[in-house]
Amino acid sequence: IAKSPADSTPRRPVLSVSARKLKDNAADWHNLMMKWERLNDNGFTAANKIVNMKISEQFQDNKLEIACDNSATESEKPTPKYNEELDNCCAELLQTLKHMTKIQLKMEKLTSTTKAICDLETFHHGAGKRTAPFFHTWPTPYFFEVSLKLSEMYKKELQLKQTIVQDIAHSADQDLMMVYLSSWLYQPYIENSSKLLLEAMLLETGHRQC
Repeated sequence: IAKSPADSTPRRPVLSVSARKLKDNAADWHNLMMKWERLNDNGFTAANKIVNMKISEQFQDNKLEIACDNSATESEKPTPKYNEELDNCCAELLQTLKHMTKIQLKMEKLTSTTKAICDLETFHHGAGKRTAPFFHTWPTPYFFEVSLKLSEMYKKELQLKQTIVQDIAHSADQDLMMVYLSSWLYQPYIENSSKLLLEAMLLETGHRQC
């Protein structure tokens, strides 16, 4: 018996496309997080140079002030010289931040895409109805939940890095500069669970083997 066009167009192909997209998204998450870590290392190197130069400048300035205090009037004291190397490091740190901003925006886009897949599944099956997992055990909304958690971590971390980039070259407080350095390196808003969430997502989608 010949099947009607409606019978020959089951919902399964739509779900297969969604499953493939979720698998691609998991790979994208992995790539973006690896790129972020490389940029974080680069940014720390630049920030560390900035702090070392600032501390060195302060040491030299203090020596100069002591030498000049009793022998020069205010107008005779040397003006701070332009430090090209410091300027280059600041530009490098700013460029690193721009790349990290692009990565965080891509993470938000991945999260939006995952939400759209959830909405599509709800549209096809109705709200509140449980459907078989695409892969092993994760229901589709959990992919969105994980993406949202990761995206929010990186969003908060980016905001912190923006503050560090704005202030680190202008601060005269050595303790504060060291706090900025430590914060950049250890990324307090990116929790240890981020790596576990990523690995679990890669395992669920078949990118990792048990």
